[in-house]
Amino acid sequence: MSSPLRTRRLWIVLAACCVLAALVGAVVRWGSAGPAPRAASSAPTTATVPTSAPPTTPAAVPPPAGLPVITYDPAPKGFPADPEPAGRTRTAEGLHPKSNLGVYDAPGGTPLAFLAPTILGVPVTVPIVARSAGWVAVLLPSANRTIAWTPPGDWDVTPLRDQIVVHKGSHTLEWYRDDALMRSWPVTLGAKATPTPLGRTFVLGRSSLVGDVYAGTDVFALGAIPDDPEAVPAGLRGAHIGIHTWYNDYTLGKDDTDGCVRLTKSGQQLLLKEIVPGTSVVVVD
Repeated sequence: MSSPLRTRRLWIVLAACCVLAALVGAVVRWGSAGPAPRAASSAPTTATVPTSAPPTTPAAVPPPAGLPVITYDPAPKGFPADPEPAGRTRTAEGLHPKSNLGVYDAPGGTPLAFLAPTILGVPVTVPIVARSAGWVAVLLPSANRTIAWTPPGDWDVTPLRDQIVVHKGSHTLEWYRDDALMRSWPVTLGAKATPTPLGRTFVLGRSSLVGDVYAGTDVFALGAIPDDPEAVPAGLRGAHIGIHTWYNDYTLGKDDTDGCVRLTKSGQQLLLKEIVPGTSVVVVD
């Protein structure tokens, strides 16, 4: 004969089984009949996930035919300042215009000038320093610490491997290739009245100058111009800042030029063999 405790437990188990059977039956009946009809509603029954539209390239206003063309003379005003004038990141690409290229003050902004394929017969390659919605920003020639924007168009991209860094404090020029230091040299920099301009610029091209003072080697003309053009001797007004050697090395490590960077003859000869137009040059304190 079962004890009262066993009898009580048996009744609890039987009751639980009945409840479980009732629940299973209800679920089966609900699934076969479907849920109870709901009142009609105009609201969607599922959440809509918002999607962001792909970025679009701002349209470029056609540049008027009468805009000035950037030459060796100071560039037109109105272009934005370089956002990273002392940036040490190597610019790995250069832009070469294949025809007169409109340059703007912002993506989709106002065209202010044309950038030509050549300046004084020298092919132009300008470093690309930023990209935004299909537009590219380049360092502007014949201006200091200034950029210009241009849309996709009639231009080529050239890879750039080198960078030149000039340290005013130590009077040192460093040459980097693929971000590795290759060589360094002591240099002469601008005198107090005609300092070497700080900031990013680039190798615009090379030219041959007559006379023995340049030690018989070509000169690199940079995109930069004197910060105070009136301070340089009258015969040099309108000239760009350059990198070149000199007929002697007496002033290396000093401030003695009209803004240019002077280095040894052997250093200049090596750079002339290795450095291409568009290579970035940054002058830092």
